Amino acid sequence: MRGAREKLQWASRRVTSWQEDIAYSLFGIFGVHLAVIYGEKKQNALGRLLQEIIARSGDITALDWVGKSSEFNSCLPADITSYEVAPCTLPSPSEDEIQTAVSSLLNSTTVELASNLYTLLCDVKIPRFAQCRLSLPCIVFHVTAVRRRRDEDHATYFAYEVKAQGLNDLVIITEDKLVQFSRTRPARQAFLLIRPWDHSLLDLADFADDTQSMDDCTLPGSSSHNSLAGLPTGYDSEAHLRALRLIVHLGQPFAAFLLAQHWGGAYKRIASDHDIIAQVKDVASVRDMMDVRTL
Repeated sequence: MRGAREKLQWASRRVTSWQEDIAYSLFGIFGVHLAVIYGEKKQNALGRLLQEIIARSGDITALDWVGKSSEFNSCLPADITSYEVAPCTLPSPSEDEIQTAVSSLLNSTTVELASNLYTLLCDVKIPRFAQCRLSLPCIVFHVTAVRRRRDEDHATYFAYEVKAQGLNDLVIITEDKLVQFSRTRPARQAFLLIRPWDHSLLDLADFADDTQSMDDCTLPGSSSHNSLAGLPTGYDSEAHLRALRLIVHLGQPFAAFLLAQHWGGAYKRIASDHDIIAQVKDVASVRDMMDVRTL
């Protein structure tokens, strides 16, 4: 088992005599040392464990769950059974698909924006978690409309059509009753769809073969092996190619979180029984992915 998410899935079916032991029994597996406080209830015990895992390792796979939110922190699950479902895995583009997509982005404006975004994301800090508060670096997309699908209402959950700037429209199913609004009928409460930032995406932006360089990387439509057709002279071809490859990966479907802003500026994660899969409308619209911040 490599990451925190795999270990949590492995432990998700455990049954313990004392509810807090569902978390305490995992202290050794994760190498953490926390106080054992019987009577604190399992949500708090599990919350303290997950907080420590993220704080020490920066591993945000522990945020990949479906179900109900914890009272400890809304970005964490109320129960470890929320990890029972396999982690969200989405297909990755092939090397040929990446090179084809990169060749379609070869204009000076896109390359410049891609380079700026790459630098911005390289400088992002790892997540911080302390005192029940999560500081999560992410790419932010502003929600512009939420409309309830009344024909799909059920006794325990609601379906909403959600529009966000720069993303394809999507449907989100949740037990929470959301404020409905649109561009013509704005709401006082702000909603965001976010992509939690995963530094491993920077590794995916590297060339398929670590020894490969621009000298042996041929792009479709390129006139030569060692130049990016369409780029102004003076560009660092390898650095800008890496930035464009990152943009291609950011253009793929991703697991998103829906956040609702509360009084005081804090955000609450809206829980769902299904993974929220989002995708940018146009991978060439790099400006739509430039809102990088820590919430």
